[in-house]
Amino acid sequence: MVKRRAGEQEGPRLLAGGNPQMAKGDGDAVVQQWISAIPGWKQDVGRRLDALIVSAVPDVRKAVRWNTPFYGLVGNGWFMAFHCLTKYVKVAIFQGTSLNPVPPVSSKQPNVRYVHLTETEAIDWQQIGDWVLQASRLPGDRLF
Repeated sequence: MVKRRAGEQEGPRLLAGGNPQMAKGDGDAVVQQWISAIPGWKQDVGRRLDALIVSAVPDVRKAVRWNTPFYGLVGNGWFMAFHCLTKYVKVAIFQGTSLNPVPPVSSKQPNVRYVHLTETEAIDWQQIGDWVLQASRLPGDRLF
């Protein structure tokens, strides 16, 4: 947990954009704690993303690294993560350029693609679920 100043609330501190700041940890409990700290509409998106990933990939491993929940498979590495920014939830797919169709937002990293989920735009959960399945079948990033 983050060290607090006198008078500050318990729980994760929110960084710019509303992203929870947490120490790294492994497992569902730490990811659920991170999601519970997300403010407003982004928390619903985080819960839905987490449930969708677990439904599509029942043996998924979860962790919080760099104030971000990561999803992966043992022996295959991380395939996906998401992060809260001011106006959207940024979903990172580490082998996104290998997906069909390719997710819409490019990255400085050559294989990574993003999806930005906003409060006002319709979210195609079926497409995201398909990307989760495809991504989970590809070699991941950083073995654990």
